[in-house]
Amino acid sequence: MKYVKRYLLNILIVLDIAVNALVLFGSPYETISSRAGKAQLKGVLWGCVLCKFLNWLQKNHCATAMAAQMGTDAIIPD
Repeated sequence: MKYVKRYLLNILIVLDIAVNALVLFGSPYETISSRAGKAQLKGVLWGCVLCKFLNWLQKNHCATAMAAQMGTDAIIPD
């Protein structure tokens, strides 16, 4: 069961990154959570709202997900 859980989590991460790149025109190497965390730091409304929700699901989700070196190759930066 442990392997199935990890496999499903990996699939969700791939989908997250794909949506960020294909739909939101973000970096193909960054999750939406990382992008939202950076937007929240800048005071962008969507980032604040999404991080508040995600942090309700998992404590410090956006802060943990942020990757400082990622996102510089986004088509539409935050």
